Amino acid sequence: MGSVARLAELDASVVNVTRTTNLRPVPAPGSPEELSHSHCTDHMATVRWTDVNGWETPEIKPYENLSIPPTASCLHYATECFEGMKVYRGYDGKLRLFRPDLNGERLVNSAQRSSLPSFKFDELKRLIAKLLQIDGPRWLPKDQPGNFLYLRPAMIGSGPHLGVQTPKEALLFIIAVPWPDPAKKKLEPGVQPGLKLLASQPDTIRAWPGGFGYAKLGANYGPSLSAHGKAQALGFDQVLWLFGEDRQVTEAGASNFFIVWENKDTGKLELVTAPLENQLILPGVTRRSVLQLARTHFTKPHGSLAPVDVVEKTFTIGDVEQAWKEGRIVETFVCGTAYFVTPVKLIGNGDVQMNMLEAGANRAGYAAQIKSWLESIMFGKDGQENHEWAYVIEGEAQK
Repeated sequence: MGSVARLAELDASVVNVTRTTNLRPVPAPGSPEELSHSHCTDHMATVRWTDVNGWETPEIKPYENLSIPPTASCLHYATECFEGMKVYRGYDGKLRLFRPDLNGERLVNSAQRSSLPSFKFDELKRLIAKLLQIDGPRWLPKDQPGNFLYLRPAMIGSGPHLGVQTPKEALLFIIAVPWPDPAKKKLEPGVQPGLKLLASQPDTIRAWPGGFGYAKLGANYGPSLSAHGKAQALGFDQVLWLFGEDRQVTEAGASNFFIVWENKDTGKLELVTAPLENQLILPGVTRRSVLQLARTHFTKPHGSLAPVDVVEKTFTIGDVEQAWKEGRIVETFVCGTAYFVTPVKLIGNGDVQMNMLEAGANRAGYAAQIKSWLESIMFGKDGQENHEWAYVIEGEAQK
């Protein structure tokens, strides 16, 4: 028997670079271009894969539209997955990624769930670094620390094979996008910061056991956009996704949902979020970091904040409503790459409008403290310049 040829692995140590000769304008903060979420940086990274040869040599090239055949698998069978990340310009002048190996590992898991090829996940951060060595200096200047770019690594089935089959060709690409900072959004006078969430109805389900709610696939998001649009038309920001006859709380929009409340049986304070075991929610990188920081720092009093038990468990919208009526809620918040750590100020459940800011106003502050810790790591400040969760990008090109 002949030996089976070994497919080439993804290798970011050798990259073909083609620099643009037509630099794109950098949008001003708060400009329509930035708010569009679509004004990308000068370059992009691409890597092609085939089932014959494996991964080809990565390329850094001028940002451009993709060219794929109308029969491409991603257009017909949703063979597509992606990640959401950010790169941060630190107060020490350095560029940092936040826990990029977790994003790389999740992208591999998502790719496998959507029948796309795997790769060595730690190569993703190296390929991102090659892209940002070129675009970082101009799009995140060293003299403007505290800013970030949103990163979108994605993979699609790109081959010209219309039949129902696993893709024979795929394309991994990475783009960088200026992104409005929600913390800098100006509010109307008298408007309190925070999101308004609308509980989903039983006839609309985001994810289910045995499905793919745990993977970051476009197929998770497209079917949810109708409900999202209806919620916004009613004055809400996101949908609070519920599941099952008992209406279990899962995610909020594209973010993980947390609540700090008094346990109705023990009276102890708890920081609670939905569990991962049933694969209904995305294993968020920010979620994981929130849990780790809380378990490290909130087991005993921290300043004015009382200790909390950190719990991953199933809970329902009925539990939330009961806790709200009994005054046991301290605060609620969402977390994720796009919204970072953002408080929730209102949850609408049918005719019930639950104000999340009134009951625990004197005891809230857990979300703000966690956000502060995370910002220090991401931007390399307050003694966190060398934190193990930060991946520093060296070797930036000159402007």
